[in-house]
This record gives sequence, C-alpha cells and structure tokens, in this order.
Amino acid sequence: MKICAIICEYNPFHNGHLYQLREAKARTNADALLCVMSGNFVQRGEAAIVDKFTRARHAVLAGADVVLELPTVFATSNAELFANGAIRLLSSIPDVKTLCFGAESADKTAFKLAARYLSNEPQEVSETIKREIANGASYAKARAKAWAGFIPFDLLSSPNNILGLEYTKAILTQNTDIEILPIQRTGAGYSETDLREEYSSATAIRAAIEKGDGIKNQLPPFVFDDLPKRLETCLETLEKYALLATEKARIARVCDCTEGLENAFKRTAEENLPLVETLTSARYTSSRIRRIALQNLLSIEESLIRAALSDTLYLRVLAVKKERQDVLSALGESAFPLLVRTADASRLEGVARAVYEKDLFADQIHALLYERTRKREIFI
Repeated sequence: MKICAIICEYNPFHNGHLYQLREAKARTNADALLCVMSGNFVQRGEAAIVDKFTRARHAVLAGADVVLELPTVFATSNAELFANGAIRLLSSIPDVKTLCFGAESADKTAFKLAARYLSNEPQEVSETIKREIANGASYAKARAKAWAGFIPFDLLSSPNNILGLEYTKAILTQNTDIEILPIQRTGAGYSETDLREEYSSATAIRAAIEKGDGIKNQLPPFVFDDLPKRLETCLETLEKYALLATEKARIARVCDCTEGLENAFKRTAEENLPLVETLTSARYTSSRIRRIALQNLLSIEESLIRAALSDTLYLRVLAVKKERQDVLSALGESAFPLLVRTADASRLEGVARAVYEKDLFADQIHALLYERTRKREIFI
C-alpha cells in the first residue's frame, strides 16, 4: 500500500485544507491519505476551538482515510520538536511514502537543499545566531539573518515554509525515505486576519468567529455545524494558577523557558498581569510565551519531549473510514503499538505511558475550557 501523509491541526478545517487533501490524492495517486493531527491543544500554545475527535471526523468526511493523534508533548512544542515528533511517528509506518504539506513555496529542491544546510550548521552561522539573540532578536529572526546568502529568505521567514523545512530536515536527520510534496498555499497567508472570498486562513476564520462575522462560505457544511458559539475560555486563568503553584526551578524545566524567563512568568502571574501582552517582546514571540505557559500547565518538561524522540511511542487512532480497515492493517506493521480502543493503551509502559498520560490530562483540561466533550467516535 502507498500512503500519503499530512501533518495538520485543522483548527478549524477549512476550504484550503480541502484543496490540499484533494491535491495530495491526485498528485501522489496514493492508496490512502493519513493525517497526523494535533490533539486538543495546538502549536501556537492555544486550545483547539473544536475537540480532537470532532476535528478528526471532519478530516475523514473531507477525504482522509485515517487520522492519528500527534502526542500533546509534540503538538504544543516549537516547530523543530513538532516536526521531529510527527516524522518519528510517520517513519515507523513502512507504507508511508510521501509527506504532503502546504507552503508558501512549492520548490521541493529548495526545501531539500536548505534542510541539508541546516543539518550541518557552520560555526560562523552558529556564532551569528548567538550574537543576534544577544542583541535582542528572536531565535527565528536571528536564524533567518544568519543563513542569508545560503538559504532563500522566504524559507526561513514564512510560517508554513518554516514548518515544511523542519519536516524536511527531520526526514533527513531521521534517515527515512519519505518523499516530500510541498503544495503552494491558495488564498490567504498563514497569519492573515482578514477573510478572503473562498480561501481564508484558519487565523482569519477564528478571528471572524470571535467577532460574530459570517464564515459559512469558508468551510465545508459539516464543519460549520460543529463550530462553537464562543471561543473565549479560561485558559490563561488556569495557566496563571499553575504558575503560582509551581516552583521557579520546575517552570525552568519547560522547553524554551531559558535565560531566567521563569522569573518573569512567576512575577507576571503574581501581579495578575496578562501573560502574552506582558511577556511578548522582540526577543520572545507570543507563540513562545503561550507554549511555555501551556506546557507548564500540562506539566510537560523538556526532558520528556527529548525522551519521546528516542523511545518507543504509539499510534493513536482518532478516526478512520469504516470501509478502510485495510489501512489499519497497514498501520499495524508499525514498530509502535496501534491504539484503536481505549483498552489498547494498557500495553503502554515507560516513556510511551508517560506521553499518553499527558494526552489524557490535556483532554481533561480542554473539556473544562469548553464545558463539553464529544463522544469518542472512531469509525466514520
């Protein structure tokens, strides 16, 4: 079987995602489409606006054959760890031949060349990055400047290109033979906040939901009917409570909480100031601040994430087409155990068990935020 994979969040699933699924199937002629999707929390450090089982159902109704969950420890991490975690799952499945991702650039050769450069960083580049960060630049901006002249600027400055590059680098460093297929995004850019006529960004759609604007033409009908009436949650309140209840030394063990940031987080919570607005700066992006606060709430330490990248994990099925039991059989050839039913998790131990328990805890927190949870529905 030839499987084409897509790494996604679908927060929410929209017309651009539908376009990508159709293009992936058409261009690869794959026997099956497999999605690895973030669970109830996403890479920007936010709660998904719709629970993971509903979003997985949307993906299957739109054309995916199976949806697996990207463990929370990876889904809430920076781009490099997010990508490495997803590729680690995919590389364990022999029949996954292609990874399709949306990007601002569709130049496959450029992604591969840039990934080789990044995997062998010269000393002068490392020194430039350190110098730029010391001068107050964020890591992303420091890296883009340091690699200028080696790597096309847009690959290191555009959000989807950055993720695509991290996927490509992870494939290279993990020595897997998965081929990449970048598909140029249609319509709005990743961070655009204004709605387009047909293809708007998920960011714009979430903003429109908050304002009560009409978005019906931006989404398949089965997605629109499941959207919440409000997006406001008490996530930051829970995050502040966790910061107040956690010692500074433990906060510092959260990924990317460096350079004494734990002191700033603790002080901000104690003074009851808004976390993102207070701590975001030229050096620390809002996404980084959100991720640190969220991973502290979920008690996810960097050591667990690193351990998960080198240990046996699991493939947790969120949804599958009823008629595609053959794809489940193909996933059963993975070196990682396949979790279809809740009872299957009893086989997990060690690092895999610890990672799985973070998923369960994240699900409980998400249910608190939205005061509802969807019935677990695997076969669609």
